[in-house]
Amino acid sequence: MDRQETKNFIAKRVAKELSDGDLVNLGIGLPTLVGNFLPTDVKIDLQSENGLIGLGPAPTEDNYDKDITNAGGQVVTLVEGGMYFDSALSFAIIRGGHVDVTVLGCLQVDELGSLASWIIPGKMVPGMGGAMDLVTGAKKVIIATTHTNRGKPKILKECTLPLTAKNQVNMIITEMGVMEVKEDGLHLLEYNPEYTIMEIVEATGATLIIKEPKVMELED
Repeated sequence: MDRQETKNFIAKRVAKELSDGDLVNLGIGLPTLVGNFLPTDVKIDLQSENGLIGLGPAPTEDNYDKDITNAGGQVVTLVEGGMYFDSALSFAIIRGGHVDVTVLGCLQVDELGSLASWIIPGKMVPGMGGAMDLVTGAKKVIIATTHTNRGKPKILKECTLPLTAKNQVNMIITEMGVMEVKEDGLHLLEYNPEYTIMEIVEATGATLIIKEPKVMELED
C-alpha cells in the first residue's frame, strides 16, 4: 500500500468501531478520513471542536464552501440537519462527557494508554488545541496512526515526548493491527495478514499481549 492507501485502510477500520447514535469527534489529519467510510445503515454525528456537528464526506466542486472548515482549517461539508455554534458550547459538549468517541492521531502512544500528540522537538508547533479536553472528556479514545514513523516505532512502552494525556487511550488502530489497552497491558486483537505477527512485534516498541488475534476484515 502507498501512503494514501495506508491512511484509507486505517480510517476504514476505525469506522467499524462506530455505532448507531454515536457523537464522534475526528481529529485533524488521518482521522478526518474516517468520515468517508461511515456505514450507511446507522446514524453517526461527527463533531469538530471549532463548533460543528453534522460533518459530511469530503467536499466536491459542487458543494465546496470555503467558509465551512474543521478545527484543522480543512474545508468540510455539513449533512442535512448539521449545525454550527461557538467554541464555548463546543467545549461544553466535550468537557461535559457528551462525546462518545474521539479519534486522534499521535506522535507517540504507549502501552499504558498515554498519548503524546502536540509537540515535535526542535520545531515550532501551535499547541495541543482541543486534544487534552477530547482525550479526557470522550467516553472512548481511539488512536488512528501509522504503526511507525520512518521505521521508528510510534507505539512505545512509555512515551518520551510531553504528554497530551495520561492513561486515557482505549484503542490503537494502525495498518498492521488493532490493539486495545487493558488493565494488564496492550493486547493485539487483530492483525493485517499482509504482515506476520513477528513483523508486528518487531515494529512495536511496546510489549504486545498476543492470545488469539483475529485477521483484520474491512468488508462485512
